[in-house]
Amino acid sequence: MRLARHGTTGSEAPLVSGPDGAWRDLRPVCEDLNPDTLPSLLDGLELDALPVVERPGRFGPPLSGIGKIVCVGLNYRQHATETGAAVPDEPIIFLKSPDTVVGPDDRVLIPRGSLKTDYEVELAVVIGREARYLPDEAAAAACVAAYAISNDVSEREFQLERGGQWDKGKNCETFNPLGPWLLTADEVPDPQALSLRLSVNGDIRQNGSTSDMVFGVFELVRYLSQFMVLYPGDVINTGTPAGVALGLAGTPYLRAGDVVDVGIDGLGCQHQTFEQA
Repeated sequence: MRLARHGTTGSEAPLVSGPDGAWRDLRPVCEDLNPDTLPSLLDGLELDALPVVERPGRFGPPLSGIGKIVCVGLNYRQHATETGAAVPDEPIIFLKSPDTVVGPDDRVLIPRGSLKTDYEVELAVVIGREARYLPDEAAAAACVAAYAISNDVSEREFQLERGGQWDKGKNCETFNPLGPWLLTADEVPDPQALSLRLSVNGDIRQNGSTSDMVFGVFELVRYLSQFMVLYPGDVINTGTPAGVALGLAGTPYLRAGDVVDVGIDGLGCQHQTFEQA
């Protein structure tokens, strides 16, 4: 099942799509897709009773009211190698503010003074039930509601050269395009067997697989639950494969007018034009 939200910014309406591929209006069941409604939707819907939406409008972020976005750094072996970093012994964790989230095809703003705005295709994990002190990966898997595409846009100078922690380079406005939809966990038999792709102006930059993750999806959920409570609607950005501008000598960082296309198997595509803030 796919879950999405469409319409103008701030006025998106919820959608659902089942085996027939048609998008259907979810408003007879719930007013919006958010942490309160998501868990109940996973229990099953009578899709045939919902009206078909022939031509959905703009796809917005597929979930509203996100509580927190937990990000994992250097979680792909080849990405760690390309940046000259050691493969971590434990997950490197930082937080991204939910107000960075925009729709999958919305414009992304290059911050004022930025010379090193970078891209990162990532598998996003959406939590569907409360997770605290989980004992094993099986318990963690039961807490995963859905998956989506995330572009963890980053400003590398702010992140790495301006002191402090990574947050300065991760939390600029519009720095987390998400969607176009959530694909429920039952539709993803193995989250460690997904291909991820990203191109800039038609040039393929990232072409990897979640099989290269240092810490898999369920281990990340289990691990994080030892340090924080994960609630329904929380999002985990699970790391990016090799091919970012930071790791490719001579590869230009993003500039106003650049077009970025992002895709993950079964999770759709994103298409962003970068503009100057």
